[in-house]
Amino acid sequence: MTRSTDKPRLDHTHLRNLLWHMIRIRRFEEKCAELYTQQKIRGFLHLYDGEEAIAAGIIPLLSGSDRVVATYREHGHALARGVPMGAVLAEMYGKAEGCAGGRGGSMHLFSREHNFYGGNAIVGGGLPLAVGLGLADRMSSSGCTTVCFFGEGAVAEGEFHESLNLAALWNLPVLFVCENNGYAMGSALELTEAQTDITARARSYGIDAASVDGMDVVAVEVAARKALNAISDTGKPRFLECKTYRFRAHSMFDPQLYRSSEEVAKWREKGPVVRFQTWLNDAGLLRAPEVSEITAGIDAEIAEAVSFAENGTDEPTEQLTRFVLAPDRPAAPSVPQPSKMIATTYREAVRAGIADAMSRDQRVFLMGEDVGHYGGCYAVSKGLLAEFGAARIRDTPLSESGFTGAGIGAAIAGLRPIVELMTVNFSLLALDQILNTAATIRHMSNNQFGVPLVIRMATGAGRQLAAQHSHSLEGWYAHIPGLRVLTPATPEDARGMLWTALQDPDPVLIFENVMLYNREGMLAENAGPVGIDQAATRRSGRDISLITYGGSLYKTLEAAEILAQKGVSADVIDLRSLRPLDMDTIKTSVAKTNRALVIDEGWKSGSLAAEIGMRLVEEAFYDLDAPVARVCSEEVPIPYARHLEQAAIPQTDKIVRAAQELMEARP
Repeated sequence: MTRSTDKPRLDHTHLRNLLWHMIRIRRFEEKCAELYTQQKIRGFLHLYDGEEAIAAGIIPLLSGSDRVVATYREHGHALARGVPMGAVLAEMYGKAEGCAGGRGGSMHLFSREHNFYGGNAIVGGGLPLAVGLGLADRMSSSGCTTVCFFGEGAVAEGEFHESLNLAALWNLPVLFVCENNGYAMGSALELTEAQTDITARARSYGIDAASVDGMDVVAVEVAARKALNAISDTGKPRFLECKTYRFRAHSMFDPQLYRSSEEVAKWREKGPVVRFQTWLNDAGLLRAPEVSEITAGIDAEIAEAVSFAENGTDEPTEQLTRFVLAPDRPAAPSVPQPSKMIATTYREAVRAGIADAMSRDQRVFLMGEDVGHYGGCYAVSKGLLAEFGAARIRDTPLSESGFTGAGIGAAIAGLRPIVELMTVNFSLLALDQILNTAATIRHMSNNQFGVPLVIRMATGAGRQLAAQHSHSLEGWYAHIPGLRVLTPATPEDARGMLWTALQDPDPVLIFENVMLYNREGMLAENAGPVGIDQAATRRSGRDISLITYGGSLYKTLEAAEILAQKGVSADVIDLRSLRPLDMDTIKTSVAKTNRALVIDEGWKSGSLAAEIGMRLVEEAFYDLDAPVARVCSEEVPIPYARHLEQAAIPQTDKIVRAAQELMEARP
């Protein structure tokens, strides 16, 4: 349905409102610059001076249910969206009364109430998020539109191209707005881009695109109305390049050595505020006294905002870690007594878990490279496309950052995506989105936005794939606050962890060891969800604790059997969750055996095994009768030749040998 006419009604009220928005943004930021020099605002401060016509011409056209994704230069966007000025300034002061509780600062303003999904300090980082929000609206037929603002510097980022491709491919209701101010930080566009026609780039993806004078607020509004109406009518994305100029430095730290003062002065002569105000005056549409009245009202609002911010309170340091994860955790699942046991494989158990989750909840969908028609790189999703259809089993391009970010956006919007990254090494291409958005947005937005997302990926070595396809990086991800990291090793966990993870309000990463997919095992016919918070004791013993996870579990159990034949009784602890670690189960075991050996397929330096060892030293030192020992992968890129590959990763004989040496050690 069309929102309104393409042409604005230039009556007195509307013209006054356009000028009010621009002057309000301009004068607010002038005060911010002053406060920055007084060191009341710290960090980076990116001002919108010169670009006000874009926010003023676009954002007021949106409905309350439409969504806004901004860039780090987003004060104007937030104000135009209706986020209270006092809350914006208090955020920039780092006060608890700020719109993000003082946790985000100038570059990260959030407001769930206003469907304002925040600024993003990562250049181009908000583009995949906007795609995900648009995907949620497409899948739910909400009729809403997401508007995503970014600068011309983002056009060089891969996420720009990945996002536009996905939006065009899936016909998503997203308006991409490029605020082309001529300089990506300090580099002019013609110095960094072989193709400087940004609108042409958007058109290359089959997206209808237009370029407009971003210094002319009426022209911006006309173009935005046309684009928004087209999105409402067709559901397809649109692209709007607003050619503008920032009068101030990239940030308040910037000495602006890359451009002359004469250049800036020349542009100021045709700035959006002076240009529009001059036209209004010359046309007799708005006289100087009324402009003075507008300015006086805005100055009074600014003074009130300054008072609000300066009287704000500091969040107690005792609440430092609040909202790293959601404060309310779902109840643990009820696990029935196993019924008839049936033979299965790890792969079939994972597939059953996905099918079960999708049958239980229409919000759940799977997306990733080749998950549909191909059936998944490891054949995990084979047959699911026919069962659930292409809307819920979504093949994606080879664009890990783009579709992972889209999954994050869809999760924030209320869906329950399962994102499959083909292998853990490919996940590094999506690390920006996982680390900088998924893991941080709850804490940084002061609990306004969470990411109930599951990311699955294959991990580990053993298939002779050489160094670039044999990583075990799950310990790296376990380093990141804001994530949960699971490592199912048994068919029961492979089948049951997924549904429980999908109930989690925070992002959950599930690492599936490649050497387990073909492994056969028994699974209860009535198997369902399982808990994901506790480690499991897979074998009980009295002499030594063998602590491991994932693909090393069965090697460790085999080692325990060999040790038993040699008179050594071993506890085998399957960690199951790497973040958070269940240290209670580990310490209970060590209190019984007084010796600990950690088996970890990651490299020894900076490993998860090192973390566990240090925690045991910190928390259970007096229970240890010998130093904590480790069996890890050798400090080498995993080689191709089978005998070298096997020598590089933990094996049963290494575990046995290390355990025997530990048994001989003295306190």
